[in-house]
Amino acid sequence: MFQFRNRLLLASLSLLTFAAPGFLQAEESFPPEGWQERPDPLASPDAMPGGTISVYVGDYPKSFNYYLDNNVISSLIFNLMYPTLLEVDGVSKEFIPGICNRWTIGDDKQTFTFHIDPRAKWSDGKPMTAEDIVWTFDTILDDKNLTGVHKVGLETFERPEIIDQSTVRFKAKEVHWRNLLVLATFNVMPKHAFAKQDFNLINFEFPVVGGAYKIGELAESRYLRMQRRADWWGFKRASNEGVLNFNTIELRFFPDREQAFDAFNKGQIDLFQVYTSARWVRQTQGEPYDKNWIAKQQIYNYDPIGFQGFAMNLRRAPFDDVRVRKALAHLLDREKMNETIMYNQYFLHSSYFEDLYDRTKKSPNPQFAFDKAKARKLLEEAGWKVNKQTGILEKNGRPFEIIFLTRDASTDKFLVIYQEDLKDVGIRLKIERKDWAAWLKDMDDFNFDMTWASWGASLWRDPEGMWHSKEAERTGGNNVTGFADDRVDELIEKQKTIFDIEQRDEIVREIDQIVTSEVPYVLLWNIDYTRLLYWNKFGMPDTVLSKFGDGNAAISYWWYDDYAAADLQQARKTGRALPGKDFQVRFDDWYEGEEE
Repeated sequence: MFQFRNRLLLASLSLLTFAAPGFLQAEESFPPEGWQERPDPLASPDAMPGGTISVYVGDYPKSFNYYLDNNVISSLIFNLMYPTLLEVDGVSKEFIPGICNRWTIGDDKQTFTFHIDPRAKWSDGKPMTAEDIVWTFDTILDDKNLTGVHKVGLETFERPEIIDQSTVRFKAKEVHWRNLLVLATFNVMPKHAFAKQDFNLINFEFPVVGGAYKIGELAESRYLRMQRRADWWGFKRASNEGVLNFNTIELRFFPDREQAFDAFNKGQIDLFQVYTSARWVRQTQGEPYDKNWIAKQQIYNYDPIGFQGFAMNLRRAPFDDVRVRKALAHLLDREKMNETIMYNQYFLHSSYFEDLYDRTKKSPNPQFAFDKAKARKLLEEAGWKVNKQTGILEKNGRPFEIIFLTRDASTDKFLVIYQEDLKDVGIRLKIERKDWAAWLKDMDDFNFDMTWASWGASLWRDPEGMWHSKEAERTGGNNVTGFADDRVDELIEKQKTIFDIEQRDEIVREIDQIVTSEVPYVLLWNIDYTRLLYWNKFGMPDTVLSKFGDGNAAISYWWYDDYAAADLQQARKTGRALPGKDFQVRFDDWYEGEEE
């Protein structure tokens, strides 16, 4: 298996079982006696290695080093190159061997010992060692390295101890339910290849890798071709049968989605995930779609739902006043935008953890419906008065002006509506567009008023990185708004030693309610499925995607189907239609395997 999927499976129930209080009477060894590695139950036995898939992934990142550039694209690339200590079964969610084929957990629930698989080697033939693990750990925690959010989990451990070249022991400073999870999903890099370099400058050259893919060809800002390693030791494992099939994974970069979509329609890109309803509803007609040369599918699985919103910088005025933040939330007409721009395809966020609620447990969070009267009252209470000459709100002689930092022209249609409603109450909103790298630098420097931020999620709900006050000033961290609240800090500390997921969820719901009331983001909207467009030349499991994965799971589970590709080519040449595919695919309709 490949680590990208691991990232999507962080809520390992096996972790909770392994580390449950009272369960451990002595050091326990894993995998348990009698355990046998099995093929991935979601991988198709028909899968064949070979071929290429070209995928649009977004704008060119500032680095492929995920430890330096915390974004989905860098994570995807990095996880193809560098393995983790353990992996996660794609259905049962249990930990299975990765770099390490054995591990133990001490009865203190703070000691974790890992044994490296003797077969594990880097791409230059050198063995993976305990020194590689310790060097990577030290590098991430080194203050001079800009590894931001990745420090959060690892800094709860003492420096690991090298027992011998194939054994390393970690000691946690405190009992925490996520300890094993942090170690299990920790990417390891080769010390001998990078130790003499300035880590902050390791961005695009990775001559030695340990995963299934290496960098092949790079055309800056255009594409990156990752080449499958036929000599990767991991392909000898049963769990990797039928996965990671493509010889070449071509990742395509475009500064905006319009250009990328044009390239997709011309057949220059194979797979395109759709994030805008207008494109999904109105821009998927014409011969390639009508004749099923391009497949269009909505995939419903267990991919965790993140959130998106207008992040406000609470470190500076006027966003340090919750009355102002509430007013700005009441001035966003989400209902109108959903109806007039997005074909009512979205649900409106009322939570930062949407997966915590369902029909039987509804969110008690405060709602911020569009209401200008409430907004005006809140702004007046906050001391903002209208200058009758300019029509602009002022306080202490300062006009109310917001610089909205954006990086995508597709957001303009929403921002223009917001801009007009803000203007109506006396707030001036200016839009400032930057590319990804410049936008990210401003975010790292906390140099912004308001911006559009979209966050993914995992089954593992850990509020610390985004909502703990100690994260508010960490460069490159997830607490971009600078949120700080004593009660939330207290709850975050409390949940650390709770291993029962239901009890922990109750605490996270309380955190969610407080955060929602404090409005660090003007929450927006979301969908609970994945929209896929792809040229009809690939084989794939009946479930199309994995149980917990988004569209990028195609990279792991699909394969290039020579017959389908030839059929597509012939159909396009003759104008013949191909058989259609189900528009909606639900994971549970196709997978009936029992979870262990």
